[in-house]
Amino acid sequence: VAGRGVGLVVALGEKVAKGQAVIVVEGMKMENELKSPMAGTVAEIFVSAGQTVEAGTKLLRIEG
Repeated sequence: VAGRGVGLVVALGEKVAKGQAVIVVEGMKMENELKSPMAGTVAEIFVSAGQTVEAGTKLLRIEG
């Protein structure tokens, strides 16, 4: 299922907590907040707002 990246909630280099919202993706007319699976620092961001993404696409990388 394809979706559209709506907005990043975090910035590159930002520290995040486990369970913190990091990105919002819209799919099937619903917005879904994706949460960090771990505490760490946002090391890379692979998508931009408005970009279409497929299931399994890397969105960002968090280093512990």
